[in-house]
Amino acid sequence: MPFDVRAAKLLEAGQHFTISECPGLRLQATASKRTWIYRYKSPVDQRMKQTKIGEWPATSISAATVEWERLRADRLKGADVSAAKRQARAEEKKQDAAEREQKVLAALTVGKMCETYLTRHVEKNWAEKGAAEVRRMFETMLGDVADLPTADVTRSIAFDLIESHAHTPVQAGKLRAEIGAAWEYALDSGRLPESAPNWWRLILRGKLRSKGRTIQGAATGVVKRVLSETELAALVPWLPNFSRLVEDALTLYLWTCARGSEIMAMHASEITNEEDGLWWTVPKEKTKNSWREQAADFRVPLVGRAEAIVRRRLDVAKGGYLFPSSGDVGHVEQKTIGCAVWMHMPYSKTRPTYERPRLPVERWAPHDLRRSSRTVLAALGCPDEVGEAILGHMKPGVKGVYNRHAYDRERREWLTCLHNRLTELSNESISCRLSHRSFC
Repeated sequence: MPFDVRAAKLLEAGQHFTISECPGLRLQATASKRTWIYRYKSPVDQRMKQTKIGEWPATSISAATVEWERLRADRLKGADVSAAKRQARAEEKKQDAAEREQKVLAALTVGKMCETYLTRHVEKNWAEKGAAEVRRMFETMLGDVADLPTADVTRSIAFDLIESHAHTPVQAGKLRAEIGAAWEYALDSGRLPESAPNWWRLILRGKLRSKGRTIQGAATGVVKRVLSETELAALVPWLPNFSRLVEDALTLYLWTCARGSEIMAMHASEITNEEDGLWWTVPKEKTKNSWREQAADFRVPLVGRAEAIVRRRLDVAKGGYLFPSSGDVGHVEQKTIGCAVWMHMPYSKTRPTYERPRLPVERWAPHDLRRSSRTVLAALGCPDEVGEAILGHMKPGVKGVYNRHAYDRERREWLTCLHNRLTELSNESISCRLSHRSFC
């Protein structure tokens, strides 16, 4: 039938009428609109198909006829006009997505990406000290790459940045890991397109290896330092040459096997008198395992010299930190002890005009005392499960899930053995020096 405006307006939803002069052209009605449709048999698979031309009255009969003629001509040439139209729309969407992706990449610089990762993830989930270190790395080590759009970051740019810090391989490795993590965070949050490669995770894998500390121009190697019993016998009697604070801290390293950060943050509220003696309970949130769901408070029995030090410091702590400081954190920081140890090394050139006694044992740091005491425990026959509990290490794998024994009794038993052995070594060293003087 020829097109009739009145008939078009009276069409009910689901009805249609065809245009006799234009085979395959029809006006189809829904509840809200009237749509021009071209129905045809596909020359490709001989199936009936249709494609939309436009909506009436926005698309008039004249405009619909012109488009029908074009589509019919394409169909006579062997084209499936509906499939071609879908393909064109898909290509248009793909192009639009690519343009949007380029705009996002151009607006997001490496510095902004790292800042988002730092503020939204690291500072919310990491300890304050670790978050501050990541911020320091991003602020001091990114250089000009911070202003570079993420779209412009190539493999060679990432390689050159990390290689520029390769003279300090540990720092270079940490920077590489944290930028890689920031990149993954941006991918997860949709700030980077999925097609953006994370070059930071691909470059220099396994090539940033530390040669250990360099002392007096010589690399000390990466083997962890453990003081022998002979060295401990020389060191323990020498500790009073330090200030009382440093002596107490180093003694607690040896007698408790605790971490330095836990020792320096010891608080009076964490000390309790129990049936079997004095205990120090480090809250989970102050331990290295604070982020682990199955972690618990770290229990340390205070035996021998450790007990004497804690009781003495409790008397002056006034309910606060046992190693108080006027600084922001309220207690002496761990690095203070490390600096004091370095100052007394025979080869230390810090403040050369300052006269001070020199250590009889070289090339060690406070954390090495924790490792040394653990080694003494092993030599005494301490079972690994108990030794790891004393260190505050979590049991790995399934063992950690099913074995929930706290080892409190065993901790006190073996730290008592450690106290006896360290005291014995110290007394042997003193006796040896006294007999040597008498002989001379």
